[in-house]
Amino acid sequence: MTFLAGVSDLPSKNIAIAGLGEIGKTVARKLAQGLPGLALAAIAARDQAKAQAWLDREGIACPLVSLDDLPAHADLVVECAPAEILDQICRPMLRAGKQVMVLSASALLPRPELVDLARAHGGQIIVPTGALIGFDAVSAAAEGTINSVQMITRKPPGGLAGAPYLVENGISMEGLTSALCVFKGSARDAAAAFPANVNVVAALSLAGIGPDRTTIEIWADPAVTRNCHQIRVESDSASFTMGIENIPSENPKTGRITALSVIAALRKLASPLQVGT
Repeated sequence: MTFLAGVSDLPSKNIAIAGLGEIGKTVARKLAQGLPGLALAAIAARDQAKAQAWLDREGIACPLVSLDDLPAHADLVVECAPAEILDQICRPMLRAGKQVMVLSASALLPRPELVDLARAHGGQIIVPTGALIGFDAVSAAAEGTINSVQMITRKPPGGLAGAPYLVENGISMEGLTSALCVFKGSARDAAAAFPANVNVVAALSLAGIGPDRTTIEIWADPAVTRNCHQIRVESDSASFTMGIENIPSENPKTGRITALSVIAALRKLASPLQVGT
């Protein structure tokens, strides 16, 4: 028996990608190579000429469409775009009763109306594991009582450079020679302050006790070359500590494992065996 091989009798699901950065390209390649029960149906990209040139180089045949046209092509859209256009991606799909896989979890926190929209029209928002280890354990603990969730993130200074919070407070990442704690507070405040850097804590808060009770420290650390996350959870069912060091992709703000977690989540959609919640 080969685990996770084969495909169920579920009909093929059409997948679209919104955004063709490093994550979008990785997911597009994998879908084009073939995932059982899934088909790459469309791509929406800001620069269509550049996107088409990339598709041609990769030998991938896929229509380029507008965000508004995604529901006509896809059952599920993978959001791999800048956080500020999350609404434009989600609303058409959710109104059509379809699914959106959201990577910009930080942008989801101040937009609870998107969840309401999904509920009203029978759509669904999926937040994949991304860079978070132990997602299932946190979700399971949340079925009981979680007392606290604390997270410490350490990133190379270049991975935080340009974040709104640093710019607004005049905190420079240039020439940093020792670790500097640049933020300490709630997941909600961190998501607003570092919208492209801490989607992991936003997802953690959604899995657990919410963005106001989940706390985080963010460190710029020139001694690390990976995006490092440590999580401590205290609950009535278990106390556990998790740590992960994510290797950055070509975009230093994003770990390589993020794209792979999307592919794993997509594979589950049509797999005859699902492992984990």
